[in-house]
Amino acid sequence: MIREFIYKYYIDPIRYGQPYTLVDTLTYALILLACIWLLYRWLESNQITIDRKLVYSLIPWIIFGGCLRVVEDTGFIVSDLHVLLTTPLIFFLVFAIALPVLMISNILEKKGLIQSWKRVFFYAGTIFTVFSLIFLTWFGLTSSRLDLLVASVILTMTAVSSALIYALTRYGFKWQYTQDRLYQLLISGHMLDASATSFGIDLHPVLYSEQHVVGSVLIDLTGTAFVMYPLKLLVLIPGIYILELYRREGAAGIWYLILLAMIMVGLAPGIRDMMRMVLYV
Repeated sequence: MIREFIYKYYIDPIRYGQPYTLVDTLTYALILLACIWLLYRWLESNQITIDRKLVYSLIPWIIFGGCLRVVEDTGFIVSDLHVLLTTPLIFFLVFAIALPVLMISNILEKKGLIQSWKRVFFYAGTIFTVFSLIFLTWFGLTSSRLDLLVASVILTMTAVSSALIYALTRYGFKWQYTQDRLYQLLISGHMLDASATSFGIDLHPVLYSEQHVVGSVLIDLTGTAFVMYPLKLLVLIPGIYILELYRREGAAGIWYLILLAMIMVGLAPGIRDMMRMVLYV
């Protein structure tokens, strides 16, 4: 009974690329929250300052994770190792790559060999991202397509929708704090996700589908993937408001990590979906 449950809701969806269910969605959300707390405790115990510089240094790693996920979408890896590049296993893979880099660069700073470990960590993530993009570009040119017009349209949709939400929160709601670059990054990451999903399902020649439970239900009900924009608004508006209340209580460290997690769940799938559509995979 337990074995069948595990296979049905966790193993088979990863193995066969099935859509998410309510069970595995809630499970992964709880795992994410637990990981945030454990990471927070680990960083504090190692006297690593949790600030916006740390968040910025992790952004290339989030983009790297999104690009690495597309490597699996290409079908280039035919062995069973490809499951390591599927969600949620890819999060652990990227973490396993990033953590040693973080630890080594932090040690080098303490020894006075480098000036800033966060800067080195940022550049390391950027290098991994560049290598993944080089591979995807090569694959698109040799085995598929490389439609940069698709990326241009999605990025334009992202820019326009992000600007509208910023205007709504900054000038409509009078939320001065949305001038913070991290909040703007949060908005842009989720608008990239919404734009890529909307374009991919309603406008792209390849028939893509929504994998997440709530999104797929709303798309079926409304008949359009552009419903992702109001769905994101329903999450972002109260999310930003609650985050700001939390920050004012003085828990800066955990605030940065929660904000980072929210950026990740928007930016990473947005990058992945956009790159899939650029490559037609």
